[in-house]
Amino acid sequence: SMYSAVCAELASRGFVVAALEHRDRSASATYFCTGEAGEAPREEWIPYGRVPPGEKEFYFRNKQLHQRADECVRGLRLFEDISRGRSVPNVLHEAFDLSVLQDSIDMTKVAVMGHSFGGVTAVLATVKEPRFSCAVALDAWMFPLEHARYPEVSKPVLFINNENFQTPESVTRMKRLSSRNGDTKLVTILGSVHQSQADITFLSGMLASRMLATRGTLDPHKVLAVTCRAALAFLQRHLDLNEGFDQWDQLLDGIGDSVVADVPLHRSKL
Repeated sequence: SMYSAVCAELASRGFVVAALEHRDRSASATYFCTGEAGEAPREEWIPYGRVPPGEKEFYFRNKQLHQRADECVRGLRLFEDISRGRSVPNVLHEAFDLSVLQDSIDMTKVAVMGHSFGGVTAVLATVKEPRFSCAVALDAWMFPLEHARYPEVSKPVLFINNENFQTPESVTRMKRLSSRNGDTKLVTILGSVHQSQADITFLSGMLASRMLATRGTLDPHKVLAVTCRAALAFLQRHLDLNEGFDQWDQLLDGIGDSVVADVPLHRSKL
């Protein structure tokens, strides 16, 4: 319910998109369904987990990060079972027949994508599961990833940053990965804020969104267009697609309106 604009755009281009509800208590509010096939699903709410007093935030968030990445791998394996026609419990309220997806998903062309905590989750997921060919990280929060993992990140990553969130330390961590892999790209969307890729940027008025910092100076529809086009160009390049998404390749080099390579030396006037 947070990234339907991005997910719907990717799905409209032919991708099967799975938007996970993580159970690591890093979200402000979420729930998951329990129950076996044939049983009525039971919804269990998961409260937000604060860092316990006296515990270092890094160790607390790092544990959450690994759980999130493991859940991405579980999600991939679930789709692999569905694609092969295996019986999978379905807790959706709607009577959606999962068998329609049998032999309809190309499991050789798989990527992982996320925003903020999900961005660094996507990076780690490529380490835990080699079938993720690449990752797209939207304004990734790099803090929870331990330094020992950086040499293990061998898959290309597209970092799409917003202008008003990243710190020099976080950018340095991204550049550490790009220095190891020439296919890893780092671009920044000018006039955007951390919530620019989330649905909330479309749900509030101009004044309220500025007060809540959910919308930058760049029109949110343009932010969405740049985000999705850059992601699609990157996915075509590294998933060996033939869909015409390479028309937006220049965005990957920071060439285009409202986008720059790397990070801006100063705040833009957009």
